[in-house]
Amino acid sequence: MPIVGVVCVVVFPPWDGILAWMAPLPDTVQQQVDDAFDHGLDGIIVYVDQAGRAPAFYCAGWKDRANQVPADPLALFKIASLSKLYIATAAAKLVNDRSLSLDDTLADHLPELVGRIEYAEQITLRMMLQHRSGIPNYTDHNEFDWVMPPSDVSGSLELVLDKLADFKPDADHHYSNTNFLLIGNILDRVLGYGHQRYINEEILTPLGLTHTYGLLNQVDLGDVVSGYHHPYEVDFKEIEYLTPGGSMVATAQDVGIFLRALNDGSLLKGDEQAIYSSIYEYGHKGWVLGYQSIARYHEDIDAVVVQLVNTTGGDSELVTLVAYNRIVKILGRQ
Repeated sequence: MPIVGVVCVVVFPPWDGILAWMAPLPDTVQQQVDDAFDHGLDGIIVYVDQAGRAPAFYCAGWKDRANQVPADPLALFKIASLSKLYIATAAAKLVNDRSLSLDDTLADHLPELVGRIEYAEQITLRMMLQHRSGIPNYTDHNEFDWVMPPSDVSGSLELVLDKLADFKPDADHHYSNTNFLLIGNILDRVLGYGHQRYINEEILTPLGLTHTYGLLNQVDLGDVVSGYHHPYEVDFKEIEYLTPGGSMVATAQDVGIFLRALNDGSLLKGDEQAIYSSIYEYGHKGWVLGYQSIARYHEDIDAVVVQLVNTTGGDSELVTLVAYNRIVKILGRQ
């Protein structure tokens, strides 16, 4: 670690995260949620679906800090990269019905990118789904601005065109949002219409999920939790991220119902489940400016736990992770 980094850690340690980690484990999930708020989060929503118990909601802090509106467990939230779970599910279904093949290449479906994305003729759909393509991550580009993101998907893609690959296809693993941007484009082209419509028809509607949306512009902003980035006071709620894999908006409960169905086999049938298992994970974390999300299924306690936090920056990432892990421990000992 560079000496400047060591000095910063020593002089400016993440005290909120350290104190949250060191505190005695409380008896209840609500006490832990309250504790997370006390350690610097603006607001936190937790949804728990544990076998043998009714689904439970917990929250603390603010839905809208400026107007002193308390946290609402049923409010809409930017779920960021949790969106990738829905796209991977759609891809698995389309592979199963032979509209797509996991061995299809980027060049097969988006031939205009040959010569503009290195190894386009070798990168397969499977590699993109597994983040093994080597395509650079557009959000890592120094011109990507979280406060003023590109106004269309092509603007994000432009940031990585004509750039060298991070590595040769399938030679390594590196998380890249560009992979799912391109998968979304491929799904659109194969379907002949937007992949979010397919997700709605084939995933959301069968599960009765009426509070999940493909884009922020499809909802009333008043229903969305405000988002904050420390140390700034501004509300980042109005910023819209359009790229596939990071654009969706949902309630914690809708995410939890989807995740339970994805994990218990009630959403994907037969070979669809096997295909999904071979290409993507069954839980995820998400981050966009002002919003953090974690959604996972914990087999040992047969519980889906979804945690949504409307704070980024400062110590919030550490506090968020500590809170989530402690909530799972509390559920495990109940």
